[in-house]
Amino acid sequence: MFSHVMVGSNDIDRSKRFYDALFGKEGYQDAKRRLAYRRNGAVFMVTEPIDGQPACCANGGTVGFNFDSPEEVDAWHSAGVAAGGTSIEDPPGYRELDFGKLYLAYLRDPDGNKLCGLYRPAQ
Repeated sequence: MFSHVMVGSNDIDRSKRFYDALFGKEGYQDAKRRLAYRRNGAVFMVTEPIDGQPACCANGGTVGFNFDSPEEVDAWHSAGVAAGGTSIEDPPGYRELDFGKLYLAYLRDPDGNKLCGLYRPAQ
């Protein structure tokens, strides 16, 4: 359904350091300084707002990333905290939800965007 997700940043160089560490690889940066990270056919992008206004995070918005194991989620979360992100909500772990059991970890990036690492065990 989705081709990509893009969030705003007020400091693209800071965002590049954060997201390179979070994803464990250098993101592609185009001529407009937008960052792009690819994984499993999905694209996550970061940009300075094109209208020149300050970037702000979405109240109630979350960008979720799929992982293949709880260990990958934990490594992602740890890398994000070490790179300047903030751990939020409950500590990483399994949650029993109405639609199944999930392993989740939540972060805010340096601009306040809410991120979620998610592992779905076989049901």
